[in-house]
Amino acid sequence: MCQLFVEAESEQWLSRTKSLRIEGVVTSIRLENFFWDVLAEIAFRDDMSVNQLITKLYFESREAELDLSNFTSFLRVCCSRYLSLVADGELTRCEKTPMKKDNIDILLSQENQRTLARRRCFTREPSV
Repeated sequence: MCQLFVEAESEQWLSRTKSLRIEGVVTSIRLENFFWDVLAEIAFRDDMSVNQLITKLYFESREAELDLSNFTSFLRVCCSRYLSLVADGELTRCEKTPMKKDNIDILLSQENQRTLARRRCFTREPSV
């Protein structure tokens, strides 16, 4: 099983730093190449650059009063959730289809239900 992960292209977990400007302040974000690729895919869907997507996520998360002390972790979780939605068949990859606000509540509700179901499945006590 571990071979699937260990023998993956090592380029995926190499980190890369990108600089961008948010509110006139230059900042740097360091992520693994894998996550930069996923962010590029999400940005492509909404016809944005990666920098525009990150800036939008920053402002919207700040508006929602989220703790931004570890913004790179937030970005990694965003990427993982996107891939989870793709794996569950809720979104398709490599198409220019913006994630519309009117579908978000439905997607969030379904995602929450699946998350709870997975937790129940993977936290069961082993049979004796």
